[in-house]
Amino acid sequence: VKVVKNKVYFKRYQVKFRRRREGKTDYRARKRLITQDRNKYNSPKYRLVVRLSNKHCICQIIYSEITGDKVMAHASSAEMPRYGLKVGLKNYAACYCTGLLVARRLLQKVGLDEIYEGNLTYEDEDEEDDDFEYTPEVVTSEYNKRTYFVEELNDDKNPFHALLDVGIQTTSTGARIFGALKGAVDGGLDVPHSEKRFPGYDRDGKEYDADVHKERIFGEHVAEYMRYLIEEDAAKYATQFAEYVANEIEVDDIEDLYIDTHKAIRADPSPAEKKDFTPDKNFKRMQKLTYEERKARVAAKRAELQAEDEEEDEEEDEEEEEDDEDDEDEDDDDDAEESVAVVEEEDAEAPEPEPESPDFELGGADLDAMLTAT
Repeated sequence: VKVVKNKVYFKRYQVKFRRRREGKTDYRARKRLITQDRNKYNSPKYRLVVRLSNKHCICQIIYSEITGDKVMAHASSAEMPRYGLKVGLKNYAACYCTGLLVARRLLQKVGLDEIYEGNLTYEDEDEEDDDFEYTPEVVTSEYNKRTYFVEELNDDKNPFHALLDVGIQTTSTGARIFGALKGAVDGGLDVPHSEKRFPGYDRDGKEYDADVHKERIFGEHVAEYMRYLIEEDAAKYATQFAEYVANEIEVDDIEDLYIDTHKAIRADPSPAEKKDFTPDKNFKRMQKLTYEERKARVAAKRAELQAEDEEEDEEEDEEEEEDDEDDEDEDDDDDAEESVAVVEEEDAEAPEPEPESPDFELGGADLDAMLTAT
């Protein structure tokens, strides 16, 4: 058998990157996301990073440098209670809201929020349109042989361009990361995409049903499941939608809830003010012991342990003595019982004595005389 992993193999073995060993980073995808052309003169490539945790959705706009990644804008669905959304912080509709928030926050930071407003999900109060209806279709604009994923281009400033970074998450059709992508695009960012991974796309028929995607954005799939549980299993509804019940959110209020959240995000996308940290002043760090104090502490611990060992030994000796005395008493009782049993057995085995025969014999005449006398 040929030995493959020999000494030469191990001498030439190169350890993989730490985040590759941990299964956290796909370096093949990362290289293509951050590598820039040499003639771009150190202009960074921006990434729309979407990550999902057990409870929240996190969206960030990041660019890479040699020293490390730099975050330009950050938004989390944990901020949604500030905008009126207190429940369901990791579903598709919440991911859409988080993507919308990070897009509006970034554009406000770079001064493009008024130029690129994106795609509104509600009717604008300034522009009254009776036929307004939101459609989640892919919007593109062509200019100078290049495609921009915004509705209209400004003559002076181009839209903010970013690439979607999904990490190691599965990019299946209808995944929540694409909800965050759609929210960022509707917020005014230029992120290349297509409708092939949005909910409502049929891969076999190669058709895109925008109404299915619209229902997901406004949480209609959640409302439909709520209606089903109310009719079929009220107990399960009370436990699974306990937060909805506590916040008095009815089935018919879901769509209006998300529309109000979209309005609140566009009204004020700026991050909340940071609260000053107030430490607990009652806490005091223990003073460091000197060498002599540490030695004395060790000696005291050793003496305490030795005293405990001695007490345990004494208790064990006392228990052994008591056990020996009990064993002796039991042996004496057993010997007495055995002696009594032996005597009884000997008495039982002894033969019964035979009756004694008379010393004389009576004849026939004597016998008759005795009978007549009586």
